Amino acid sequence: MKVFKFGGASVKDAESVKNIASILANYQDDKLIVVVSAMGKMTNAFEWLINSYCYSPNKVRQSLNEIVDFHNTILWELFPDKGHKVYIAVNELLFQLEEVLDKSYSNDYDQAYDSLVGYGELISTTIISHYLNSNGVENDWLDVRKVIKTNSDFRQAKIDWEGTQTNINKLNDSKIIISQGFIGSDSEGSTTTLGREGSDFSAAIFGYCTNAQSVTIWKDVAGVLNADPKHFPDAIKIDKMSYREAIELSYYGATVIHPKTIKPLENKLIPLYVKSFLNPEDEGTVVQKSTSHDKLLPSYIFIKDQILVSISPKDFSFIAEDNMSFIFAKLAEAKIKVNLIQNSALSFSVCFKNEEKKVESLFNALENSFEVKYNDKVTLLTIRHFTEEILDKMTVDKTVFIEQKSRNSARFVLR
Repeated sequence: MKVFKFGGASVKDAESVKNIASILANYQDDKLIVVVSAMGKMTNAFEWLINSYCYSPNKVRQSLNEIVDFHNTILWELFPDKGHKVYIAVNELLFQLEEVLDKSYSNDYDQAYDSLVGYGELISTTIISHYLNSNGVENDWLDVRKVIKTNSDFRQAKIDWEGTQTNINKLNDSKIIISQGFIGSDSEGSTTTLGREGSDFSAAIFGYCTNAQSVTIWKDVAGVLNADPKHFPDAIKIDKMSYREAIELSYYGATVIHPKTIKPLENKLIPLYVKSFLNPEDEGTVVQKSTSHDKLLPSYIFIKDQILVSISPKDFSFIAEDNMSFIFAKLAEAKIKVNLIQNSALSFSVCFKNEEKKVESLFNALENSFEVKYNDKVTLLTIRHFTEEILDKMTVDKTVFIEQKSRNSARFVLR
């Protein structure tokens, strides 16, 4: 068994779907599970639909029409025969979507989110599965919610590994299975999601549970680069890296691999390949056990749109265990993922993504007992395998709010 994962950029339009078909045509003698994301920027479009549903009901129809029009454009180009059965299948999913929109989830944003957003993946894989079958690449479509089981922690569901393993063991013996990333279901059958960009994790789950020969993530880049080419036009591809290095890079915010993806593969020593769907013959990057290549290149990770929040007690207490415990509890309640922490005797600072509603929730929870100050529009920069020369170059003419160093990594909150 091999597991492939194709992200939204690889299925952004009709030509991209045709490209996937040409790639998979080369693997028809292999047993494949192919995990596919929503098309293009459709996850963003579904998030706009969800926000309309929860906060601006008068905009729901407009948001829904944009989603329908986008998919119809791709359908018309791939299937000129309007009598093709794919139209019935997609319309059935759109009908189910409208049924969900008629239900009253709007008082629970997280459950509304999970109930709606996964239709991007369901529609995407339905179109792709039908196109492949119509062009000689035989496959079976699988609703991933029937196999990947989770708890009911909407938007960040935890995997029920035992139940998921049992379900995957029952899969039929198809040569190629097309399924969805990012989504699962709880014991009540409600749709759950695994966290933003969770499709990589879905591929790792399938890889782990099938003892796959390998997992391949197909991207629009040549492999894992040592920096974002948007910031570094001369970014260099890393040919090999260890599981440990990949975990470190993803933890610090590198977006090429989802943070949860690596550990299940490491536990069974399943190699992870990151390859280009634009140049599928190229070797890409392999993530495996050996650490021999880890320090050959420095790596740069930028996370923008951050907010740095500094919290100080209003009374005469220090930042000790009781205050820290209270602050962490409020961060968890606001569902804030902290990217950096620093504290002194009198101040506790955290850096995280600047999401208005979460920030407001946190500030409201802290205002009675703490003085809260913040700097917004800051960037978190992490440099792995740095040199002092590199640090000087990357921080020149910048305002540095926080600097942290360990043996292998340097981190800066700066503007």
